[in-house]
Amino acid sequence: MIYYIKGHVTYKTERSVIIENGSGIGFEIQVPAGSRLYLAGPEEEVTCFTEMVVREDSMSLYGFDDRMSLELFRRLVTVNGVGSKAAIAILSALTPQELRQAITYEDAAMLTRANGVGKKTAQRIVLDLKDKLGTLGEEGAPAPQAAAAVDPSGHAARAEALDALVALGYSMPEAQGALAGVAGSDLTAEAYIKEALKNM
Repeated sequence: MIYYIKGHVTYKTERSVIIENGSGIGFEIQVPAGSRLYLAGPEEEVTCFTEMVVREDSMSLYGFDDRMSLELFRRLVTVNGVGSKAAIAILSALTPQELRQAITYEDAAMLTRANGVGKKTAQRIVLDLKDKLGTLGEEGAPAPQAAAAVDPSGHAARAEALDALVALGYSMPEAQGALAGVAGSDLTAEAYIKEALKNM
């Protein structure tokens, strides 16, 4: 199993990137639309977290910017009727944070923004995964702070702060880790951001 590939993006297509890791081999990796890997310059070293999908007539690598996206992909493909292409389409249409919110709030309509995902499939995803994301964290470890960030009972400010930190350029795991160290559940989004930045 290839967990991640570190190297340079040497070529890009509409749905994939080619990463060469110094071995003289270029790995073709299918990535979500909008992936930061598309923005990497030829001299910039990148780390791509991968999942290999083997079928009777094909072998494909799917890649992601961070562990959270990889774990979400793995959860999505466990849902009946959701294959690798549908999972990539969902992660192309929604950020990891938006996907978590859609499932936590049981907002199946948001999931239908992804190409090829109909209402019934979206409802099945919500039903199958709504009780499983609370255990999802970096490297698959329990992540109560991530669940709290999208908890509908009074934690909207944390979710807003999380989005703001990601917009500032921090990765999702970095932002979630920094917010996890902020005490209190009744701060404003601005206050959460200020305190989280102290933990960076």
